Amino acid sequence: MQEQELKDLISSIKEQKAERQNVELKSAEKGFPGKIYDTLSSFSNQDDGGIIIFGIQEKPEFHVAGVYNAAEVQQKIMEASQQMEPKVRPLITIATVNDRTVVSAEIPGADISQRPVYYKGTGIVKGSFIRVGDGDLPMTAYEIYAYEAFRKRIRDDLRQVDEADRRLFNQGRLARYLASVKEDRKNLAENVTDEEILELMGVTSGGVPTISGVMTFSLYPQAYFPQLCITAVSVPGVAVGDQTPDGVRFLDNKRITGAIPEMLDEAVEFVRKNSRTMTVIDENGKRKDRPEYPPRAVREAVLNALIHRDYSQYTENTPVSIEMYQDRMAVRSPGVLFGRATVDMLGKSRPEPRNAALINILELLSVAENRYSGIPTMYHDLREQGMPDPEFEIQRGDFVVTFRNVIIPIGEPADKRDMVSAILAYCRTPRSRKELIDFSGLSQYYLMKKYVTPMLTDGRLKRTLPDKPKSSKQKFVSYSG
Repeated sequence: MQEQELKDLISSIKEQKAERQNVELKSAEKGFPGKIYDTLSSFSNQDDGGIIIFGIQEKPEFHVAGVYNAAEVQQKIMEASQQMEPKVRPLITIATVNDRTVVSAEIPGADISQRPVYYKGTGIVKGSFIRVGDGDLPMTAYEIYAYEAFRKRIRDDLRQVDEADRRLFNQGRLARYLASVKEDRKNLAENVTDEEILELMGVTSGGVPTISGVMTFSLYPQAYFPQLCITAVSVPGVAVGDQTPDGVRFLDNKRITGAIPEMLDEAVEFVRKNSRTMTVIDENGKRKDRPEYPPRAVREAVLNALIHRDYSQYTENTPVSIEMYQDRMAVRSPGVLFGRATVDMLGKSRPEPRNAALINILELLSVAENRYSGIPTMYHDLREQGMPDPEFEIQRGDFVVTFRNVIIPIGEPADKRDMVSAILAYCRTPRSRKELIDFSGLSQYYLMKKYVTPMLTDGRLKRTLPDKPKSSKQKFVSYSG
């Protein structure tokens, strides 16, 4: 970072009066901060790394107080960086702001094969941190394990389920699967027994059913793993806890069990049953009814949650969940993205799968395609129905996909009050101008003049790039104070 870039960053922070996902402020006017290991760890463990700025006091008003001794601050930063495993290599910048000296340390994101980066003094369990908003939080045992599983190529979908009984498999499905293997994999059609096929394909391991085998063929997998199921709820509002006037908290509430094929079908039916119907007028003036959420997009979201979830011992007590609200539907899957995959890569590349054996089994049963078409299908079907793109995010160990609906009941006008509320709800995730235009169905001029600009003026919306209001990368986010 150049000196002027550091000055510009400090000016932006003072204006916004907030730290960031990738910026941490440390007061160092009277001495070096007592603890920076947590931030060295959390920044190293995120892809974009982060910047620690020494010499700014958050209270009052993000005051530039300067550092007590710039040379010693640099030395202390380097000493602390040497105490990390693996060692951190910060880039130091010094700048003068308001006649005060500030020091920044740019912390690069470590390669995933080296994570988690942790403080050697407390060890990997207590010394590994993750950045959440503007704070450093201890990594959970699962988050640490997720890095280890990728690095060591641990295959949890091939874990043996010692108590599982092959006699309680769905024998018809198993027979169809064996026939499909022999037809599709010609080299397994001859001179290979059925037992050997099950071993080679990951249905069994050492003659014992695997997680993949149990979740696909068992008559009731929840006998061994009660929480490897789906919990589905329909809420009469926009948040858990909202109630109907007569005190009903859930319009529908169901635990969905069985093997993956049964759970998938039942989950799609749950969403259909609890969805509203949108009436639209086609180009010929005829009314058509269409579901609140495109069925194929729903199926892909649920299927992805079931086949890409983490099946390790750390998550086996956490079900997949479907949450239906008045303004959205969310499918939550236990487990962070696997390996080098990032949210930005979804639908654009072919990441390494977490559960290769399970996916392969379901492909041969024609349940999954294994062609990385699920997320593109979601985008296509939502856009075709005039809905916002799906939202993907990681929430402390869970992967969440959200569909936001655009239903306006027949006979109810989309007045200004409703549109303002809709825009604020939609902008809980930062949105570009184009996304807002697509979402609202309004022209850019009308949208900006009637809604966005007034909400920017009164503070309900904020720009993500306040210093560059006309930037093509500008987005708008709801501000909750």
